[in-house]
Amino acid sequence: MSRFVNLEFGDEPEGRSRAQQPTRAADESRHLDSANAAFANGEFELALRQYSKVLEFNPSCAAAWTGQVRMLIELDELREAKVWADKALEHFPHEPELLAAKAVALARSGDVQAAITFSDAAMEEQGETPYLWLARGDVLLARKELRADYCFEKAFLLAPDDWLVTWLAARIRFFHEQFVLALKLFQQALERNAGLFVLWLDLGRCQQALGLDNPARHSFAQAKQLNPDCTAATAAILQLNEGGSWSDKLLGWWRRRSKR
Repeated sequence: MSRFVNLEFGDEPEGRSRAQQPTRAADESRHLDSANAAFANGEFELALRQYSKVLEFNPSCAAAWTGQVRMLIELDELREAKVWADKALEHFPHEPELLAAKAVALARSGDVQAAITFSDAAMEEQGETPYLWLARGDVLLARKELRADYCFEKAFLLAPDDWLVTWLAARIRFFHEQFVLALKLFQQALERNAGLFVLWLDLGRCQQALGLDNPARHSFAQAKQLNPDCTAATAAILQLNEGGSWSDKLLGWWRRRSKR
């Protein structure tokens, strides 16, 4: 896996000073905070690198392993996501969100039967988080099951008025080409955090997939205003100005790489 350095579990190298431990813990926390912030800003490549940095300081950080799998899924690098999930599960076989992420990677790869097995295992572990229900909904949408709606509602109940959970649910709906439902969720996320460029960017992509070119142009312009360095918004505006709907091309590109 070219993205990752070799990370090994085990004791600290012989000779490492105890005085270094607080510094390493602080570095781990700093990189974890940076990774989570990048994730929430839609900067999945950056988040992936930061989660990897966390593991350099603490290879036993389950949250960082899970974060890497989730970022690979967002980047549509499903093969690597599955391999990385398997590596992590060797050490954290009962980590609920890791099991859930493996289920999503399998479902999006077309192995829906194995996906539901991992999703069931995730739900059977102690604890309940919004992501567990979002991942469950993702898997059920891959299986074309209406019960997915219940899963999203459970996630929203656990995190009422949380723009991040709403945004992630919208992205899942979009991935599964439920554009009208995704549009509503993107709009709800924006009502709660209108100053985040990635929400405008994703809203514009959803509007464009529905053929709503003028609203999409406005959304991309808002994203560009909030983040002048957003090349994706610039490219989308240029494409719209050239005329014609490109929703099919958009979907393929967005799944291959969700760079900001």
